[in-house]
Amino acid sequence: MLLARFLSKLFNKEGIVLVDSRHQKYICGELTNKEKPLTLKLLKSDLNWKLLVYPELYLGEEYYKGNIEIENGTIHDFLNLALKNLDRGKVNIYSTIFNNFRYALQFLAQHNFTKASKRNAQHHYDRGEDIYDWMLDSTHRQYSCALFKDTSESLEQAQTNKLLHIGKKLDLKKGERVLEIGCGWGGAGRYYAKKFGCQVHGITLSQNQLNYCKEKARELKLDNFLSYELCDYREVKGKYKKIYNIGFYEHISPKFYKTFFNKIKNLLTDDGICLTHTIASVNEPTPTNPFISKYIFPGGKVPTTSQITKAIEKTGLIISGWESYIDMYNHTLDCWRERFLKNADKAKRKYGADFVRLWDFYLSSCSAAFKYADLLVYQIE
Repeated sequence: MLLARFLSKLFNKEGIVLVDSRHQKYICGELTNKEKPLTLKLLKSDLNWKLLVYPELYLGEEYYKGNIEIENGTIHDFLNLALKNLDRGKVNIYSTIFNNFRYALQFLAQHNFTKASKRNAQHHYDRGEDIYDWMLDSTHRQYSCALFKDTSESLEQAQTNKLLHIGKKLDLKKGERVLEIGCGWGGAGRYYAKKFGCQVHGITLSQNQLNYCKEKARELKLDNFLSYELCDYREVKGKYKKIYNIGFYEHISPKFYKTFFNKIKNLLTDDGICLTHTIASVNEPTPTNPFISKYIFPGGKVPTTSQITKAIEKTGLIISGWESYIDMYNHTLDCWRERFLKNADKAKRKYGADFVRLWDFYLSSCSAAFKYADLLVYQIE
């Protein structure tokens, strides 16, 4: 069986058991737990070729549909073991050829123009507020990498650490007008208004987030410090001395990387500063993970280091600071996953069992990618 041979080569450090739709068992690699080995169970015969040719899509897709089961462990365990064995390498020659072709098509056809950007944002962020209630920190409702000074810290404290770190880098002052591009649920702006006394104007493409931000500002009596707008970054007007964006740059397609930083340059005063907090890949440009693109973040694209620097250089902006966060986002994602699964029964009743598996795969696969693959987080000023 070709799939069993492929998995035997992949799992060369720690092995698994593969069970196909005919209940035939294959030992792939060397088993470290022979009594209860981690087992990948396939319930459909066509998965034998689907997982061989295009595992990046079909593993997640068929798992969330219930056609793949994991025994003696979880999908989180399986994905971590798979990426640990892969060690930033290519999955196989078939998927490599397919992904190279797909990247060329994406570069030519997938661009986040204004209408597409709004549609993509609404697809993810307007799913249902309760999903984010279940998994995000209760203090700031941050949907981006936290800063853990110690892994024993709570998610709430780690997110506060991040916001304070950014606030100090920007040297925020009382009364300053600050622009937040991609304000999410407004947690950063509320924190900066209370902590530093600055006035923050946040923009978003999600109606749900806009409503939430305005309601929260009124509730906390921060109306005089906070303002919000349903607006694309390309349409923002005015001048600001301080600008920041946290987890926004990943939603811009490569065609608009230079456009984004040109807009930043036009919005900044001559003595202004902008901080960009973004996921990035240390590898060469590749297509977006097809499962994430299809089911989680349509239009999303993780930039590479070279793509970011080239876009900044072409605008004439000066990079004054660059900080890397390694082994941080996987801890954040694991916290989100743990919290989400504690509410799995609620999610199942409202959204169905398929959605719970979908979200579990999303959080687990991203966590494994940050721990063992090519992803990390940059803060660039």
